[in-house]
Amino acid sequence: MHTRLAVNSDLPTWAVIVACALALVSLGVLFALELRRRERGGPLIVLTGLVAVSALLFAVLRPTRVAARESVLGARAIVLGDTSRSMALADNDTSRASARDKVIANLQKQAKEARLLVLGFGAGPPVPLAITKAAPPFAGSARSDLRAAIAAITASQDERPSAIVVVSDGRLDDPSEGAPFEGFAGPNLPIHTIATTKSIPADASVRRVSTAGAAVAHVPFPLSVEVGCAGGLSCDELTVTARELREDGEPAVLATGLSHLKDGKGTIDLSVTLERAGTRILEVSITPPSGDTIPENDRRLITFHVARERVRVLHVAGRPTHDVRALREWLKSDASVDVVAFFILRTQADDPNARQEDLALIPFPVDELFTEHLPSFDAVVLQDFDAQPYGLERHLPELANYVRKGGGLIMVGGQNSFVAGGYAGTSLADVLPVTLDQSPGATAADVANVVPAWTDDGRIAPLLAPLRNVIGEELPQMPGVNILGDAHPGAIVLWAHPTRTTPSGAPMPILAIGDEGNGRSIALGIDGGWQLEFSELGARTSGRGYGALWDGLLGWLMHDPRFESGQIDLVSPCVSGATTKLRIQLPRLDVQAKKGLVWSLEVRRLDKQEAPVDVPLPKPLAQGNRTLEVSLPALAAGGYTARLRAGQGPTTRTDFACEAGGDEWADSRPDPDRLRAIASATGGTFRYAGDDLAIALPKPAIVTSEKHVAPLAPPWIWTLAAACALGVHWFARRRNGLS
Repeated sequence: MHTRLAVNSDLPTWAVIVACALALVSLGVLFALELRRRERGGPLIVLTGLVAVSALLFAVLRPTRVAARESVLGARAIVLGDTSRSMALADNDTSRASARDKVIANLQKQAKEARLLVLGFGAGPPVPLAITKAAPPFAGSARSDLRAAIAAITASQDERPSAIVVVSDGRLDDPSEGAPFEGFAGPNLPIHTIATTKSIPADASVRRVSTAGAAVAHVPFPLSVEVGCAGGLSCDELTVTARELREDGEPAVLATGLSHLKDGKGTIDLSVTLERAGTRILEVSITPPSGDTIPENDRRLITFHVARERVRVLHVAGRPTHDVRALREWLKSDASVDVVAFFILRTQADDPNARQEDLALIPFPVDELFTEHLPSFDAVVLQDFDAQPYGLERHLPELANYVRKGGGLIMVGGQNSFVAGGYAGTSLADVLPVTLDQSPGATAADVANVVPAWTDDGRIAPLLAPLRNVIGEELPQMPGVNILGDAHPGAIVLWAHPTRTTPSGAPMPILAIGDEGNGRSIALGIDGGWQLEFSELGARTSGRGYGALWDGLLGWLMHDPRFESGQIDLVSPCVSGATTKLRIQLPRLDVQAKKGLVWSLEVRRLDKQEAPVDVPLPKPLAQGNRTLEVSLPALAAGGYTARLRAGQGPTTRTDFACEAGGDEWADSRPDPDRLRAIASATGGTFRYAGDDLAIALPKPAIVTSEKHVAPLAPPWIWTLAAACALGVHWFARRRNGLS
């Protein structure tokens, strides 16, 4: 309980001031005039006048005694500590994060009366800052968004802070370099800034990689690469190289160039071409100069989602059968498909027995297509085609290698396909999803009419879902099949022969799919698919079944998400040394239709030969649980591919990059000037971590919880005292001859 004196509460402030001023003037007149003019009686007049003026002043002010319970409430201030990855950079013998934590600890000691709330800002709203003694090298947020943090504070329903203190290295994403800061935090909210360091590390780095527009397969696109050199390094020029990370071998060099630096910064434009659609990982790197202290930012790993302008299909057929013509017409009718089609391929001894307009006017360019131009095709369709008479046999190893490197292959049945075409025992047979009998005199075909039977896998396969939506499970009768062997390990049989079996006793495959390396292949052992369009069933369905079948087959080869058995994507960008999460989406039918189906996830390094990492998934999967989030172990910096497999079937894959530091380490220079500009624009102060950190915060507020007011005397006492004192003063003046 604190006690103090005060004037009566019914008096306005101006009245108190006027009364005190008049009293001072009266006392001044008494002291200045009476003591000088009166040799006798002057002191008595002044003394009585002093008592009278004082009594009169007390009668006006009527003082009271105030007893109150009071507490001191410090000003509320928020300390925002930068938690982005750039704070993990070394600063002499420590790190910027350690300097930040030391600054915050000193602020808490010096501002004991203030109510400090310590938060960390990175991407999005600020969160409580956890100060740890040992943080992972690349821990932290991928962004340092100060604008979003302050916007969240000012929009909060909590008590408005009287000041904000920002502790950072100044390397902010937002506000960006050169952005205006006026009105940054709203009116009457100063932002004090403290820079953790002013030293610039000796570092050469790839600071930024950008491209204009989307990346399209087979089409060159520009890469703009900004490089930098700071901290006293001598580098007038830097060699910049762009490579594509590939699982099947060493990174492929796409472009290289020399960047000339001016004032520590240079830009170079490179032209690169990616041949395969889908997710691709590019490594853009520099050859660093001697003395570079941060090797992690000498390269950037960029994930490109390569689109297709059109699906490029090479269709090679041997005879103008109904099935060949149906497929060729369908391919030509689809505007999204760019088809190069050759059929009626004939040797000198052949009698094609075909119309003149069906004959090719130029020789079949075997060598050019299967050496120079093969990588430019997204899929190759071999239909009723015998490779040996046309000089294709020597190119089969190249065609098999094309599949393993990511290409798509469909072999369609007919009189010159599979075993009948001499493919058994060749390198191409190794990439097909089925085995081919290479024994002498092996049966090549069964010419009896057949209605393919759906397998359990075929009923739930997403690539056949469009066909099932059109025709259900009904299939037309087809004129014969090619004899195929057992499915290779990892392949899936979607249609099988209703009566014929393989040497192992399994139903003989008619339609099978499988992975081979990075590519995919399909074996369709019939040449009667045209019956889906021109049979009685085709008439009832307006012929839509044929297009639905091929839409699914080609779409699956192209890794179209609609036809994948599952989906994989990153929840957030991968950072080396930190936990990475993958989101997995499974089709509902797989869980419902196949009991005991085992899903597996494998992560493999792209840029190094390392053993794959098997990631455990929940087992068994809950009914209807289609979306899972799986945490990967801490990964080193590099490119990775994640493969999701249902049972022993083909895999769904996605490639992703894992960077050390990422954008936050690309430019390692601190930026105290930006912090200084923020403080100046908002009315705050700027300091370095080594300076005096005493920051002028608003004074604490006095909060009264209980208050008692009592007058020192009743008003009539003060009035009587004033009257008596004035009377005595008047008597003294009269006695000395004054009026």
